[in-house]
Amino acid sequence: MYDAILVPTDGSDAGDRAVEHAIELATAFDATVHALYVIDAALYSSLEAGVDAVITALESEGQAAVDDVADRCAGAGIDVQTAVVVGTVHRSIRSYVDENDIDLVVMGTHGRQGIERFLLGSVTERTVRTSQVPVLTVRAADDEREDADDGEEEADASV
Repeated sequence: MYDAILVPTDGSDAGDRAVEHAIELATAFDATVHALYVIDAALYSSLEAGVDAVITALESEGQAAVDDVADRCAGAGIDVQTAVVVGTVHRSIRSYVDENDIDLVVMGTHGRQGIERFLLGSVTERTVRTSQVPVLTVRAADDEREDADDGEEEADASV
């Protein structure tokens, strides 16, 4: 069913939970995990000086995040491919899906709601709305969510 599973990661706790789910699915389906870190170019476009230093630092951070996923996959006996790219996050994810024949995207969500979600936007939401493949969203751990009420782990599947 799934041969190639993409897990976009930012190194956050929500991203780590998505990695756990991606590894479990890859194990079940004998799939390859693709770990992707996207440096959001739009966030740094207004910097006049030092943008190269910022991008270099973020590339190092991104490499560490995908290397962590690669180590976890290796420990589980899962094939993995990694990439660090610069671009608009949801568009870069969509391009990666198309260019690498991805069957499923597994990504974390911080569970923001209300005005916070409206003001900050949601890469996960944009990915869900624009993806041509299924997207499994994995919420951050309950102790990280302000709206946690009963301690249950939640994962939402969207197509």
